[in-house]
Amino acid sequence: MTTTEPAPATAGKAAERARRVAARRPGYRAELADGTGRFFAPRRTDCPWCGSARLRVRLRTTDLLQHKPGGFVLDECQDCAHVFQNPRLTAEGLEFYYRDFYDGLGEQRLGGVFGTRTTAYRSRARSVAPHTTAPGRWLDVGTGHGHFCETAREVFPDTAFDGLDLSEGVELAERNGRLAHGYRGTLPALAPGLAGRYEVVSMFHYLEHSTDPDRELAAAREVLRPGGLLLIEVPDPQSRYARLLGRWWLPWLQPQHLHLMPAANLRRRLGELGFTVLLEQHGEPHDPVDLLAACWLLLDAVAPREDAPWLPGDPPGRLRRALRGAVFLAGAPALLLAALLDRLAARSAGRTGLSNAYRLLARRE
Repeated sequence: MTTTEPAPATAGKAAERARRVAARRPGYRAELADGTGRFFAPRRTDCPWCGSARLRVRLRTTDLLQHKPGGFVLDECQDCAHVFQNPRLTAEGLEFYYRDFYDGLGEQRLGGVFGTRTTAYRSRARSVAPHTTAPGRWLDVGTGHGHFCETAREVFPDTAFDGLDLSEGVELAERNGRLAHGYRGTLPALAPGLAGRYEVVSMFHYLEHSTDPDRELAAAREVLRPGGLLLIEVPDPQSRYARLLGRWWLPWLQPQHLHLMPAANLRRRLGELGFTVLLEQHGEPHDPVDLLAACWLLLDAVAPREDAPWLPGDPPGRLRRALRGAVFLAGAPALLLAALLDRLAARSAGRTGLSNAYRLLARRE
């Protein structure tokens, strides 16, 4: 075989993607013929976390990753600092904007990204170790393709890891042996059938996606045994990077992130639900990608679009594809510098307020 053997395989993948995009295009265009208004609920006039009417606009943005049509607003409560999407997506809107992100056209790309984060997964599992010896059953809510559970088994080899998710990835994870059992659905709906079954429940970058975080927390309490542990990791809207980078801060992730709560708010709510917070971490859960992601999003915004079935116009031709490649090639030095700066800043992210996430571990009393 020659050294050019991978080229046909790459071309084959591109051709297969083009066929899948073309097959979806008529459906998306028919769906968008009447605009995006029906994807949004009426605008709220009060904070969904504390009920205050003192709201201000924190951010206006668009879908910077998939480039699906629509504009999105994040409001901030001036009393409790809760940040939330307003107006929020309806069930129909959530289905539209999630489609082809974690599954479908995006399944292979996202599955590959999540599969490489073993260091972060190990850190999450080890944060529980000082507080439990060998949990019998662990439920990972929002498990995606089950990659965390696969890695956490190295830390807790005798634990049975189950996963729950809305996407078909949870079924693939069970078939691939990453999960003992995969549940497809929502935690509040499935909680009565799982009541008191688990010693540990984890929610990694899940709560910000939920339409009602309070219901999710109450459901987590329901499936935990008395003395069980709830491990939560979410983006930190009070990160200095959130203000420094504005709409280019990746954890805003519109339109998917519906609620972003400060750590103090979540600690207080857990206490009200009968939990005792055992651990709060800021530096450890920080993902050093803020500057790199912002740089990539900027380049992607100015470059010609990749082919996608929800975009108007004809599929990109050879010239547009070449121009897109040229933009990213020209931006490669900036991407490399941003990645280096991310790594340098990560050493003190927890102390300097740059951490883009925080982690809480709480015990159900």
